[in-house]
Amino acid sequence: MVDTPVTWSMRKHLAHLSDEALVALVARGDDSALAELYDRVGRAAYGLAFRVLRDDRLAEDAVQDAFLAVWRTAAAFRAERAKASTWILTLVHRRAVDVVRREERRRVEPLDDATRDAATSESAEDAAWLGFERERVQDALRKLPDGQREAIELAYYGGYSQSELAERLGQPLGTIKSRMFAGLARLRELLDDGAEEGSWTPNYTS
Repeated sequence: MVDTPVTWSMRKHLAHLSDEALVALVARGDDSALAELYDRVGRAAYGLAFRVLRDDRLAEDAVQDAFLAVWRTAAAFRAERAKASTWILTLVHRRAVDVVRREERRRVEPLDDATRDAATSESAEDAAWLGFERERVQDALRKLPDGQREAIELAYYGGYSQSELAERLGQPLGTIKSRMFAGLARLRELLDDGAEEGSWTPNYTS
């Protein structure tokens, strides 16, 4: 999403809509509506995630995953069951709890010798598959708009947090969040489409 007078005019118009109306627009693929939702709920979402996780980076990851879930599942939202903000915060809490459980498993489940050996040794087939997957991801990244690709590459390859990206790129945090959400959602679609079009299996001959 590129910041232009038209974009800001659209955001100003969205400011008059209810949260529920914004979710309906997100269901139709409107990433400006997603950014507006983040501006409204993002602070509370981060606060909730941080209270559960007590870690800045993990809390950001939980919020990002939750808003990706909003992007993917907005069409399933039912306003008669809960307010949109409650639904979003429920998704955030679930993601945060999932992260807690994942981190706990990492700490309390030491690898035995056999598992450690298996984890540290790559077969030729595994190495080939990893190379293939990297090529798929790089190819999908090249199909994203420049702003989305730049944010994702800096976050995942450069190690920048979303707050650091906003400062580095001179953009509002909401814009960075929107680019990340839309870019990752599109990236997953591209990778899923690639998997559906055909699978690849390494073939080795002696």
